[in-house]
Amino acid sequence: MNLIEFLQYLSIKGLKLWTDGGKLKTGGSQEVLTTDVIAQLKQYKSEILQLLRENPDIFQVHPLSYGQKGLWFLWQLSPQNHNYNVSFSVRIYSKVDITIWQQVFQTLRERHPLLRSTFPKLGEQPIQQLHQHQALDFLQIDASSWSEEELNKKVVEAHRHPFNLETEPVMRVRWFTCSEQDHIMLLTIHHITLDGWSCDLITKELPQLYQAQLNGLEASLLPLKHSYQDYVSWQKELVEGQEGEQLWNYWQQKLGGELPVLNLPTDRPRPPIQTDNGGSYPFKLSEKLTEQLKELAQTEGATLYMTLLAAFQVLLYRYTGQEDILVGSPTSGRTKAEFASIVGYFVDSVVMRADLSGNLSFRDFLSQVRQTVLGALAHQDYPFSLLVEKLQVERDSSRSPLFQACFVLQKFLESQDVQKVFFSSKTTLMNWGGLEVEPFVFDQYESQYDLFMEMVEEDSYLVGFLKYNADLFDEQTIARMAGHFQNLLEGIVNDPQQRVTALPLMTEPELDQILVEWNNTTTDYPTDKCIHQLFEEQVEKTPDAVAVVFDEQKLTYSQLNSKANQLAHYLQKLGVVPETLVGICVERSFEMVVGLLAILKAGGAYVPLDPSYPTSRLNYMREDAQLSIILTQEKWQHYLPSTAAQVICLDPELPNTASSENLTV
Repeated sequence: MNLIEFLQYLSIKGLKLWTDGGKLKTGGSQEVLTTDVIAQLKQYKSEILQLLRENPDIFQVHPLSYGQKGLWFLWQLSPQNHNYNVSFSVRIYSKVDITIWQQVFQTLRERHPLLRSTFPKLGEQPIQQLHQHQALDFLQIDASSWSEEELNKKVVEAHRHPFNLETEPVMRVRWFTCSEQDHIMLLTIHHITLDGWSCDLITKELPQLYQAQLNGLEASLLPLKHSYQDYVSWQKELVEGQEGEQLWNYWQQKLGGELPVLNLPTDRPRPPIQTDNGGSYPFKLSEKLTEQLKELAQTEGATLYMTLLAAFQVLLYRYTGQEDILVGSPTSGRTKAEFASIVGYFVDSVVMRADLSGNLSFRDFLSQVRQTVLGALAHQDYPFSLLVEKLQVERDSSRSPLFQACFVLQKFLESQDVQKVFFSSKTTLMNWGGLEVEPFVFDQYESQYDLFMEMVEEDSYLVGFLKYNADLFDEQTIARMAGHFQNLLEGIVNDPQQRVTALPLMTEPELDQILVEWNNTTTDYPTDKCIHQLFEEQVEKTPDAVAVVFDEQKLTYSQLNSKANQLAHYLQKLGVVPETLVGICVERSFEMVVGLLAILKAGGAYVPLDPSYPTSRLNYMREDAQLSIILTQEKWQHYLPSTAAQVICLDPELPNTASSENLTV
């Protein structure tokens, strides 16, 4: 490695370098200072001092967290992918000074160093490089002549523009000016530097920074005592220590061995490579149902999250029939209070495994889920990406590893701005740092899983977003699934003691369709014609159309009618007249259809004899019906009782000496 890479390597290992009065100073982890390292530092001292003077950012490098490494490698696989672009957008109905907002975002980046970082490689591994003087990526765009449709299109394009993590800023601002008092502010940040919690922090701090900058004051924000690098160091020590071993043992016990793959019925075949085309279907639970769910959770000693998760797992069970269900759930990753005010990528996933065998009542299943959730959250600090690696999960390029469905109940800090911007079902103006704004909502969901159920508490009711892979499911299917989920919840609160297999799923319109519409098969047939006569009329209309298909062979209406007529004429010669009972003992075949039609055409009535019946049963039926003629196939001839009845085999060749003309009875 060259000199810069060597010094960055030392920095990653915890050794810090700086100048003091022209002298090279070291600090931090002294264990790195081996004899060889000290010798190299002395050998290149002058070059190092020169580098520190010219570009001190070179040494502002740090290791990545496990979660960041996972995102970085995903970006490496698909640099043009915009899956992990996170945008915050509002429409401002006020006159604003753009230069003030530029300073606001600059101050925000000074407060949160991760927002002015890049992620280059050191050798083959990514590092995190902080920049003291990185230019703010801020672009004002004149949108005064655009239609709303074009404006929305341009905002989406700006959101989806990919980041180059190695060389470009991870944060950018696009300011669309529609008029003097109509602006769209689009703040886009790569997920590698923030999570949902961070979004809430930022949207809480931005109006305070704006007001302070507007009035020439210092923002009254509490100073940050810790950094994201402290979190990375803590995570590394935890994983490599005794606690990390205990966490690993827990998850190995819960997830060791062969793991189930969720096999939901899809509208289209699953692509060989997992796609990210996503959709989101919103729905809302009534205030009454929301309150009933909260009361049920309290009665059962559970939380609302546990109750909704249990219901979602029951839904998946009812859709797949699989009793072993894995569902992922994101966690904040901020189990230590000192990380609460830091912008960074802390979020991680835990796996909730459900056992639905034994046809439990929902109450008993909720008790199981409660224990599962408590155990998972107590062991959530073990990095998910490391868990997947150590479990040696067999990779399937068409699915996400470990789980294919995810569930979350969103909770926010005391600031509700993110909730209003990202999750509100209403478009409401709000005061944001003295500015009149409203959410500028656009679809920025890209699918990482087959299904992702996201629930949010809004006022006194719950709002749901059932997110899905649009290459697997149609919106109509997801809408139906959301309706089933709501029905399931209604059934749960009405009787939590019901078995999970008995809980209601279908909606009223679906039940009406199945029980009424599809059973409404009453048809007015002509009262002056027999079935075979109606068939003959169809022969006249479509003689060459296919009437019967069997084992890839086909008979047209004309062919079927001719064969049935020949057999009918033959039966009449044998004495079949109106009200004569004729037995027919055949399996599903052309011969069965020909035989039934022929008996009717000859004027008789058919008596079906199942060839799988015992001989004694067949003999009883023959005697009881006083059958004198039985139609059959060669393979069943010896199963029929020895009687005086005439047995006619319809294969290999039907009687074809008789006329093929229609009969008159």
